[in-house]
This record gives sequence, structure tokens and C-alpha cells, in this order.
Amino acid sequence: MSAAEALVLRDVRRSFGPTVALDGATCRVRRGTVHALLGENGAGKTTLMNIAFGLVRPDAGDVLVDGAPLHPRSSADAIAAGIGMVHQHFKLVRAFTAAENVALGGHGRFDARAVAERMRRIAGETGLSVDPEARAGDLPVGAQQRLEIVKALAHDARVLILDEPTAVLAPAEGDDLLGWLRRFRDAGGTVVLITHKLREALAVADDLTVLRRGRTVLESARASVDEGAIVRAIAGDDSRDDSRDDSRDEVRHEVRGRAPSTSLAPPAKRSRTAVPTGPAVLALADVGYVDDRGVERLRGATLAVAAGETLGVLGVEGAGQRELLRILAGRLEPTTGTVRRPPRVGFIPEDRLHDALIPELPLHENLALADAGHLRGLIDWGAVVQRTAALIGRFDVRASAPTATADTLSGGNQQKFVVARERAVAVDALVAENPTRGLDLRAAALVRAGISGRDADAEPARAPAVVFYSTDIDEVLAVADRVVVCFSGEVREIPRPADPNDRTPYARAMVGAA
Repeated sequence: MSAAEALVLRDVRRSFGPTVALDGATCRVRRGTVHALLGENGAGKTTLMNIAFGLVRPDAGDVLVDGAPLHPRSSADAIAAGIGMVHQHFKLVRAFTAAENVALGGHGRFDARAVAERMRRIAGETGLSVDPEARAGDLPVGAQQRLEIVKALAHDARVLILDEPTAVLAPAEGDDLLGWLRRFRDAGGTVVLITHKLREALAVADDLTVLRRGRTVLESARASVDEGAIVRAIAGDDSRDDSRDDSRDEVRHEVRGRAPSTSLAPPAKRSRTAVPTGPAVLALADVGYVDDRGVERLRGATLAVAAGETLGVLGVEGAGQRELLRILAGRLEPTTGTVRRPPRVGFIPEDRLHDALIPELPLHENLALADAGHLRGLIDWGAVVQRTAALIGRFDVRASAPTATADTLSGGNQQKFVVARERAVAVDALVAENPTRGLDLRAAALVRAGISGRDADAEPARAPAVVFYSTDIDEVLAVADRVVVCFSGEVREIPRPADPNDRTPYARAMVGAA
């Protein structure tokens, strides 16, 4: 390790059950630099930095700080070694004051005056001013971001890890933060910036690392690589050899081939010889959405989806796709603009156990919940059981009986049941939010078929308008007639390239490249 390297993660591996999150990833961060860590959703960026911060233990690999091995058992060990981390989803205790939040993780009795003085001293050095007596939950989001950074600096962080720090900031606030990062670097600090915003990375980074599917595919000085090479590294380049050097030499300014997929085969490509062009079933006109923290999540979104059409949606986490999908599904109402949708829209949420099922209830009662708020009078439970039996048979849901509780099903069969129920609701429209997340190949294929209504065992489908979001670009391209990309709250359609296997236009749009 070079004496100039403040933080090194070397050949790091981590799996969560059957999912390989990190597969020999390496990241070398020079002291006194801003280091951008880039990659698609699920590439392993946050997991790698959570290992550096002691929140996740690696299965294998090394962590070194200033050349010394570090084996953090918790974030306290990482903080003691001079590492601070500001998470994408803030970790503040909202009921505590700013000073109380800063004091968390310290030692001895809480001294409000001493902590406030420490915060004022940091504000004088950095310009990051936060009222020590303000309740964290009452602070605007920009001030909460500043508080998270002050909290790390108060614990003498020399290496500061920021995970998507501008995702919740207004453009001017984001620019101010990036300016502060440069000043922190110039004063001798070291920054690891996890970001999906390529222009942001290019503007501020001295070095960069790109992860893809848990592997390091590019390490370079910013000045030695252009935007196109970075995009190719993020998206994958099928023209290169997929082989991997067993000697595990350092990857320096080299784009390797795409890591082997964990799937046994890609989703079948959909024929698009007859894309529907009828009247819109789902439509947004100049829709904006501001969340309860005052953060603008969508801005000027306009789109339309016809009956029988599948609109694919892509976007990195926090880009606005969650709000877009839930407005289309009727789960959120826009702050501005207009929405046209049918009275009932089927919705397959990403988290089935929290947003789609009550695990302790039997399947037929979970099915009846789809009619909650729409029907009146007594429920004919016999008819509901018969309907449940028909649906689980048609969609190949492996359950002992229609009266079995949902928690007795495997995850894949729970998801197939949700799809069956929502397809039954979706006479006119269906919105699917990452519906194959965590499923094996066969279950994922059955879920996609159920959503599209093109499964051979199903009765003839009525062809609803479908909106399909996935973190997997290949999956979206396989099922969609058209594709829109969300970036920083804006939604725009990306024309299909001449080469149907070319993912670059989508990857560029997802990171905000021109």
C-alpha cells in the first residue's frame, strides 16, 4: 500500500444469502483527494463503504486505514480510526436536538455547552452552521445534511464517506456542498463520494472507481479517463472478453468485460412489431411532487401509456421513479399537474411483505383486501375461496390451499400471488415496482409473464396499460415497448438505439450524461 493511500478495501467479498453483493471488489483512496465511487443500482457501492464503516462485516478481504489493517466490529471502531460516513438516508434521531445528535457515539456525560461550542468551531472552520438547540426533525433537509457532516467532523473524521449526498438537496445546495468538499480536500481531508450523478463526479473527483455487479471494473485518475469510458464501465461492454485474470492484478485505468450474470439466461426479448397506439389509459401532464420534507422529487413529468402497451421505467435510487410509479398507481397525489388514470389500477410494490400482503392472513383474505374500499355489503367467503383457487392455479402459485396463510409460501410464490391478485384488479392498468426483486430465474420469468398477460396458461388477457420498473436494465428492455428514464426528478423518453443490445443511451441518461 502506498503511504499516500488513506483508505484501501482490497479483494472484498460479501454475500447476503444467495445474493453476491461484492465479488472481490477493490477501492484505493488517496489521501487528500475526492474519490468518486460509481456504478449502477446493486453494483455494491454502499455495501463496500458500509464495510469500511463497520456496519457490515466482509466474508473475505482487507480494510486498511493509513496503511494499518482495520477490522471494525462496529461503526465505533471505524470512527476511532478516523472514518466518518454520511448515509443516503439520514441516521439522525429526529426527536433529539442537533447537539444531542452530534454527541451520540461519544464518551462520558453529555455537556450541551461543550458540544455547542464544538459545533460553532466547526462552523467557523467550514461554514457548515447548524443551530445546536434546534430539534433535528424540525430542520429542513439541507440543514439535516449539514448536521450529518458536522456530526462526523465532530468525531475527528479524516476520511469522510458520503452516500448520494446531493440526492435530497436543491441544485444550489448541492453546488454549495460540492464546493465545501473541495475545501475539505484542500485542507487535507479525504472524501469518498458515492454518486449516480456522473457530471457531479466529473466536476469534483480527483480519482474514481467503478463497480459492476460486485466487481471493480475501472480504477483511474479523473484526468486519465473520459466520460464515454466511464459510462461503458458502468453499463458494461459486451464486446470485451468476459474472462477474469486469476492473478487478480490491480485494475488501473482498465475497463473489464461484464461480470457473469447470476441468472441462468436473460429474459426473452419481446416482439415489438405492433406497439399499441390507441388512447392513453394512464397519463401525466406537467406533474410535480414535493415530499413531506420539502424535497422536490418530481418536476414537470409528462407521459402517456396506451392499453396493451408496456412502458419501461429506469432510474437510480432516489431519481423520482418511486414517486412516479405511485402517482400513476394512485398511491400518491401530485403536488402540481394533472393525472388521468382508471378508477382501479393494479399495483405490485417492491416490498411485498410490507406493502402488498398481511403474512398472517390466509390467501383468500389477502385477495379480498384488493376490493377494500370498493365494495359494500357482506362478503361471500365461499366465492372468494373459489376465486383464490382459480387464481393460484392459473398463475402457478404453489400453495397447499387457498386458505393457507401467506407466510407459508416461499418468497417467489408470495410474489406470484401478488401478481395474480393485482392482474385480476388491473382490468385497465397495472404498475409494477421492481416485481422480480430477489426471485430466482423461473419465478422471475413467471412473474414477468403474469404481468404481461402473455403466459400460456392464462386465459386471454384484456391487455391493460402496464408500467414496469426494474433496477435491471436488461429486464426492462426485454419487456418494454418504450422506455423512460428518471434523473433528478425529471422524466424523459429514451429512443431505442439501432443496436437492440446497446445499453449506453440508458446508462448515460441514468447518470445525467449528455
